[in-house]
This record gives sequence, C-alpha cells and structure tokens, in this order.
Amino acid sequence: MAGAEDKHTPGSGRPTSRDVAKLAGVSHTAVSFVFNGRAEGNLSPATQERIRQAAAQLDYRPNPVARGLRSRRTAVIGLVTDEIASTPFAGRLLRGAMETAWDSEHLVLTVDSGGDPAKEDAAVAELLDRRVDGIIYAAMSLRRVRVPEGLHRTHSVFANCVPEDGSLPAVIPAERAGGRAAARLLLAQGHREVAVVGGEADIASVERLQGFRAALRAEGVTVPRERVVRTGGEISSGYEGALRLLDGAAAGRCPTGLFCYNDRVATGVLHAAAQLGLTVPSDLSVIGYDDQEHLAAFLSPPLTTVALPHRAMGEAAVRLVLDAIGTGRMPNPTVRRIACPVIDRESVGPAPSR
Repeated sequence: MAGAEDKHTPGSGRPTSRDVAKLAGVSHTAVSFVFNGRAEGNLSPATQERIRQAAAQLDYRPNPVARGLRSRRTAVIGLVTDEIASTPFAGRLLRGAMETAWDSEHLVLTVDSGGDPAKEDAAVAELLDRRVDGIIYAAMSLRRVRVPEGLHRTHSVFANCVPEDGSLPAVIPAERAGGRAAARLLLAQGHREVAVVGGEADIASVERLQGFRAALRAEGVTVPRERVVRTGGEISSGYEGALRLLDGAAAGRCPTGLFCYNDRVATGVLHAAAQLGLTVPSDLSVIGYDDQEHLAAFLSPPLTTVALPHRAMGEAAVRLVLDAIGTGRMPNPTVRRIACPVIDRESVGPAPSR
C-alpha cells in the first residue's frame, strides 16, 4: 500500500521506496516488508539483502512519520527526569537509554522537570500528546516518588526510584548487595575494625548499611552504633566523619577500614587521613560508592568503590518499555535490582597489625 513515504518531492532528490524497489528488481511491497519488519517468512534472505544493499546505495531512509501512521507508533520513548540532567551520573543513564533505544530503531526524547511536580505532570501530558510509545521516569537519587499524572496511560517504567503506590515497574540499584560486597572486600583483607561514614536516612543509606552489617555479622564482626557516622553526602561530610572516627589513631583505637556513603564522602575521608598522618591503604582502607566519573579514578590513591549501575539502569528501563510495546501489555509492577559491581583500585589493602 502506498504511503506518505512513497511520494517523491520534486527537486528534493530524496529517494523513495519505489526507487529502492526498481534498483533491487523487486516489488514495492517487498521493500515495505523489509522496512516494516515483515520480511521473515515472506522474503528469502537473499532478496532481503538485495533490498538492503539497494537502500544503502541510494542512501534511502524510511519516513518515520508515514511508518508511524501505519503502525500507530512513533518509535519515540519519553524520558522525564527530576534533576538528573544536572548530576554527574546523568550521562551514563541517558547514554544507556538512548543507545539501547537506538539499537531498536527508537529515539529518546528527554524532559527535565527540575523536580517540580506540576512540570512533571505537564511533561508527561506533552509527551502523550506527541504519541510517544512509552515513558521512563528517572530520579537523581534512589527514593520513593509520586506517580506523575498520565503515566498509566502508556507503557511506563521508573529508573533509580520506585513509585509510592507500587503501581508501575521500577529498575533500581541492588544497594543491599552493594553493601555486602564492600564488607566482603574488607573482610578478605583481614579488616575487623570497620566503620561507616556519611549518608542520611534515605533508602540507599539504609540498604547499604543493612547489607554491610549482614556480611560482617556472618563472619562474627559487628559495627557498633558509634561507628556509623551519618554526616551527609558531601566532601565536608566525609572529612568531618573521618576526624571523629579516626581520633586516637596513634593509640590503635580506631577502625582500619571505612565504608563511605559515596565517592565525595570518600574524598573527604582521604583528606582527613592525610591531615592525621595516615597512609591509605597501609594504615587505613577506604571504600567509596558510585564510581563517580572524573573523580574516583583520579584521587590519590585511586579509589576502590562500588559502582552505581546508571548505564545498566537506563538500558534495562528501555528494554522493559520496548518489551511492553512489543507485547502490547503494560509491564508487571515489579522492582528489578541491578548489580552494583566493585571497582577495585588502590585504596584498600591488608589490615595493619596492631
């Protein structure tokens, strides 16, 4: 059936599917089968290849508008974020989402709301008006979020956050497993006097600590309450917390391994250790969290850290949306946890003998 993509604009020089059919020596229908995903079972592999070679020779690209009118799809996925576009992790999540979508011939249209609920609702409404095939809502930090109005009207997935009402699927980091991995790394190096620095009463802090304590407890090691210093998530937080924990280091009354809420906190810990005359990792081992780009690998020493899987979350969220688009069914409202791998550098070593 002829469509808008078949009309050759006079003087435009843009090749049409009929041009491809003529060069390949096939029918126009055969070309449509190839570019509408219906070639398998209808055309031989050799014919399909001949059509693709002709399209490449002519630099032919199907008209997405015409294709969308026929399929009732736009091949566009909306991505609504709170403040993630201004964070150092945005690039990884966005790249993962965009490249995964591109591999499936979809584009990602991103809107940053600045954390304003009214803007989030408006963004979703605008994306729905543009008939996107699905929407991903991504948050800067792991937390429970309200569901913007309209998300239930299309295939929707949350990334790095969970909906307050549990009504839609979410892709989040496996924070508890990340805490366990950090503890096991310290245990493997003989550390038994350990502490936790930084963080607040958020989901990530709670789950990382739970995992950290569980892995230590399995080896008969406990973390006293006074060795969990919740000072926040900035460099100054790590500096302040480390000074409190490392006071008395010369007398051997301080921890030998510190698990930090994030890499910024770990940066502050390294500054405090240097001020106190402690060498990392000979006197003190330090583990960060995030694997923050342009930071963790460039500290002195390079920071061993647990990586947040931002890219993998973007990829997984898009795949969930694409699967829902393909089946025509809304995704199940489950929470998928993505592994947080340990990035082993140089800030963790054997526990010092005391």
